[in-house]
Amino acid sequence: MERLNQTNSVSEFILLGLSSRPEDQKPLFILFLIMYLITITGNVLIILAIHSDPQLHTPMYFFLSVLSFIDIWYTTTIVPRMLVNFLSEKKTISYAGCLTQMYFFYALGNTDSYLLAAMAYDRYVAICDPFHYVTIMSCHTCVLLVAFSCSLPHFHSLLHTLLLNQLSFCNSNVVHHFLCDINPLLKLSCSSIFVNDLIIKTEGLVFWVTPFLCIVFSYVRILIAVLRVPSAAGKRKAFSTCGSHFTVMILFYGSIFYVHLQPLSSYTVRDRVATLVYTVLSSMLNPFIYSLRNKDMKRGLGKLMGRRKS
Repeated sequence: MERLNQTNSVSEFILLGLSSRPEDQKPLFILFLIMYLITITGNVLIILAIHSDPQLHTPMYFFLSVLSFIDIWYTTTIVPRMLVNFLSEKKTISYAGCLTQMYFFYALGNTDSYLLAAMAYDRYVAICDPFHYVTIMSCHTCVLLVAFSCSLPHFHSLLHTLLLNQLSFCNSNVVHHFLCDINPLLKLSCSSIFVNDLIIKTEGLVFWVTPFLCIVFSYVRILIAVLRVPSAAGKRKAFSTCGSHFTVMILFYGSIFYVHLQPLSSYTVRDRVATLVYTVLSSMLNPFIYSLRNKDMKRGLGKLMGRRKS
């Protein structure tokens, strides 16, 4: 971060947040504090339920427990800073703090994306090739998929963070967002962002779209396989195993593509709201989506709560 003192006159950024009206700050603080506590509690319960119930020791729930763990840290990267800013008059974040938040925001967010792709592959194998499921989705394969999903996004995030650190910020330091996202930061740069923009539209696009295409391919194959099932009960069972994951995928990717697949100049307040969907809201709703629509998770959570009471 030595570049900061050499080329940048900006030593900190001001995060405007969701609203600049003083009367909105305390209600927003209470709302997001409740959402944060629900997110942490829900995801911790998912992890504990899966860990404590041997019947949930399967690849699908292994991926789900890792997703819940990542969601805890993903939300923690964003919400605590929002809570501080809601009650602060300055609403500032240091230059180094801003780049650090952006790094983990992209690293953990993309880890979520690749874990969703791994979960889609798991459902594809379970439905389309059930007789070889145990062999294909072995413990070794699951660990490799998780290791890949958790490591590759960090290299992607590091690339964009280092490129952003090469820019100069010598004019405004006001970020029209509630976090340090790359698009609003690029708009503040007084140096050329050609390389950054090129990398976003090439490497970034490939990196974001690849897991999405894997999910789409998996679900197309699943849909074809399910439509071939003769009985209605068999179709319902197959769809029930994928419904929760498909709901999370639509919520997550729908908001991501809305924000990022548009010109940098058109970044508005609606993009801030959409960012909330795939960051805070998605992480909070995941435990409910996976537990309320899943009998095995309901049973596991019931056992966990019963054990806590006794």
